[in-house]
Amino acid sequence: MKTSIAIYPGSFDPVTNGHLDLIERGRKMFDHLIVAVLRNAGKDPLFTVLERVEMLREVLKQWPEVEVDVFDGLLVDYARKRHAGVILRGIRAVSDYEYELQMALMNRKLEPRLETVFMLPGEPYSYLSASLVREIARFGGPLDGFVPAAVGERLRAKVTKTRSGAGIGAGGRPDAGPTRRKRATH
Repeated sequence: MKTSIAIYPGSFDPVTNGHLDLIERGRKMFDHLIVAVLRNAGKDPLFTVLERVEMLREVLKQWPEVEVDVFDGLLVDYARKRHAGVILRGIRAVSDYEYELQMALMNRKLEPRLETVFMLPGEPYSYLSASLVREIARFGGPLDGFVPAAVGERLRAKVTKTRSGAGIGAGGRPDAGPTRRKRATH
C-alpha cells in the first residue's frame, strides 16, 4: 500500500471554517496532511506567522495525522523536501479555478510527479474567505459560523488592538479608514 503525503498551503490569516472543512476531508483522503503556512514578505497579514501557526495547532489538535508547518519560497521545493506527492487546493468559484489551474500546471512543469487535487468547499463555506472574515471583524460584525470560537476571540482582540493604535487605520495600515476593494470592470 502506498502512503500519501499531501500539502495544503495557504496564508490562513486567519484560519476559517472553510479551511477546516477542507482539512477535515483532506485528512481522510491522505495518510498525512501538512497544513503549510506561507511566509510571504510581499503580503501584509493581520496575524504573524507564529500566531497563525498557534491558531491552526489549537483548532487541529484532535487530528494527529495533520501537521502544521511553515514554508517560504517555491511550493514545489517545499513539497520535494517533505516528500509530498499531492497539493490540496480549495476552489470556491470559477475565478479561483482559473488561478489555481495556472498554478497547478506550473507546479507540474517544475515537478512532474507532483499532483494537485482540487476540492470544493462544503456548501455552507462556498462564499467564505479569510479576507471577508477580516473585513467583518474590522466592522464589528458577527463571526459565528465563519471561524472557530478561539480564532474569533483572537481576531476580535487583534482588530481592537489595531484600531486603538495611534494613527493606524483599520487593518493596521496608516490610513484614514477601512480597506475597500474596488470592483473590477470588464
